[in-house]
Amino acid sequence: MGIIWENSFWVFLLFTCAIVGGAAWMTGRAVAVTWRPFFQIFWFSALLACADRFLSFALFEGTLLSVHYWLVDFIVLLAITLISWRVARTTQMVTQYSWMYEKSSPFTWRNKPGVTG
Repeated sequence: MGIIWENSFWVFLLFTCAIVGGAAWMTGRAVAVTWRPFFQIFWFSALLACADRFLSFALFEGTLLSVHYWLVDFIVLLAITLISWRVARTTQMVTQYSWMYEKSSPFTWRNKPGVTG
């Protein structure tokens, strides 16, 4: 039992970060692709954290109603969801407005030279 993981590091890494984190990645992408408001990411991440706590309880004999581990799961899943949302939104902006924007990094875009606005 650690500060960040409850059962073992491998359960946290493979289950929370990889499996549920993959669902968080797809959630962030879905919010961005459907042009939904940014704040919906927080709601969806909270729901994913609840599902993660339940599955940790059911599969790995974790504590179901632990606020501490729910917050850890929420923060990890929120970070993954935010990164996914930003990557998808950047791709979306440079694709939708290719005449105006160019990708400057996976997370940002900038105006093309000679374009104002």
